[in-house]
Amino acid sequence: MKLKKGDKVQVIAGKDVGKQGEVTRVLRERNMVIVEGVNVAKRHQKATKATMQGGIIDKDMPVHVSNVAVVCGSCGPTRVGYRLAGSDKVRVCRKCGTEL
Repeated sequence: MKLKKGDKVQVIAGKDVGKQGEVTRVLRERNMVIVEGVNVAKRHQKATKATMQGGIIDKDMPVHVSNVAVVCGSCGPTRVGYRLAGSDKVRVCRKCGTEL
């Protein structure tokens, strides 16, 4: 999977098309990511020690990786490529070639 936690991504398909956010969690076994502010659902939360107050909360739900694209700083949403820089493998923008 070419996405990492902390990447800025844009939704390219689905109900939230066009929204941008940061990847907060990567679910590799399901090929899904959780993006901040995207695919938000209402969930009932029981009061626990961690969350003193219960009620209805907004929860970010997973989005399939095929429905998001990494946002390059200079050219916008793009695909991710790889290049060898010495002995390191770095991710690069497929449009302009800059490192991500």
